Amino acid sequence: MNLTFDIGNTATKWASFEGRELTGHGYGLPEELLPRAGHVMVCASGDVRETLERLEALHSSYTTLHSATPLPIRLDYKTPGTLGADRVADACGAAGLHPGEACLVIDAGTCITVDFVDAQGTYHGGAIMPGLRMSLQALHTFTAKLPLIDLEGVERAPVLGRSTEESILAGTLGATLLALAGYVALYKEKAPALRVLLTGGDAERLMASGAKGWEHVPHLTMIGLNEIMINNEK
Repeated sequence: MNLTFDIGNTATKWASFEGRELTGHGYGLPEELLPRAGHVMVCASGDVRETLERLEALHSSYTTLHSATPLPIRLDYKTPGTLGADRVADACGAAGLHPGEACLVIDAGTCITVDFVDAQGTYHGGAIMPGLRMSLQALHTFTAKLPLIDLEGVERAPVLGRSTEESILAGTLGATLLALAGYVALYKEKAPALRVLLTGGDAERLMASGAKGWEHVPHLTMIGLNEIMINNEK
């Protein structure tokens, strides 16, 4: 059994695999599974030292994805040492799910990343933009009267804002969705048969707000980590 962890700024997520089959997933550290795991790989973002220390106590031979890790894809990126591990894992996951196809990966988390992998399995980079909560926080912080909107319970963006709160949601979610749709259109000019994969904590919100024809893959980062482990077992 392979066990993968996506340890981010706000949550620790895990997924287990037998071969390429996803057999389980959840949040936190699954203490009952760790002693039975053959290989464990971690994608870590932010200051996660405490979580990694707990993980080491449970499974000391875990591996952290870093810039020197052998990958099943090729990187064509100017500064690979600065490339986020989550972006690398997402790209590996997309290439593993759709080999021989061009893929655009949208990861809607704290930041929103857009990353392109061509049909030959080469990662070329992409874009980083503020996530939904970051945008809402900026509107509140840098204005005198706009309230801080909580996304809890907000399932989709209103098209027409008929109150200040609705207008902020329409602007934030709507502008984000339009920007992402614009990126998709630009990349489809390069690769007409482009696959668009959407993952991250706000993926469902974006899907409900009008993202059409995009494939929602909730555990893409961890699927990518598993692909890396399978590649390195050869």
